[in-house]
Amino acid sequence: MKNPQTITLALTGASGMPYGIRLLEKLLAENKQVYLLYSQVAQIVAQQEMKLALPSRAKETEIFFNQLYHLPAGQLRVFGREEWFAPVASGSNPADAMVICPCTMGTLAAIAAGMSQNLIERAADVTLKENRPLIIVPRETPFSTIHLENMLKLARSGVVILAANPGFYHHPQTIQDMVDFVVARVLDHLGIQHTLMPRWGTEND
Repeated sequence: MKNPQTITLALTGASGMPYGIRLLEKLLAENKQVYLLYSQVAQIVAQQEMKLALPSRAKETEIFFNQLYHLPAGQLRVFGREEWFAPVASGSNPADAMVICPCTMGTLAAIAAGMSQNLIERAADVTLKENRPLIIVPRETPFSTIHLENMLKLARSGVVILAANPGFYHHPQTIQDMVDFVVARVLDHLGIQHTLMPRWGTEND
């Protein structure tokens, strides 16, 4: 599926929250409908890495981002981990695609095992069973054999494993440049146009 109109974005408690928030910003800037899910640990990581205080209540987070990005009503919807009546919890109303960025190894393992103990896991399970694109951005190093086996299992099921490994051939000057490298790759796999960085072979010498 190229250029999806509705995207589920899940933020989990791995390091790398700037990737997820930047991705959220770019999806909203492209007028995509975004269903935002985040874990309790993601709140801690957001505060630690970005000094970003995500509210505990989903509705308050929705208001926060609506005001921050000046969004029209309904473009962004935020759901708590136990909101089982959220659209993303059912195959009758799935998003066009889902991205988990950043993704913990625990969340990745739960998805690989077919578990649905919270809304993030359930949304991923729905995405898989409905054959919609699922992109997972793991941020961990080194990977254990268990991590690699779980990623291989998901890759064989059609999941894109897009590790948060920024390149350096574009000569990044700032941390934002490195963040944008990874976010650009996610947008590429979603089929969403962007101008975050030059394409390979198009840079001016």
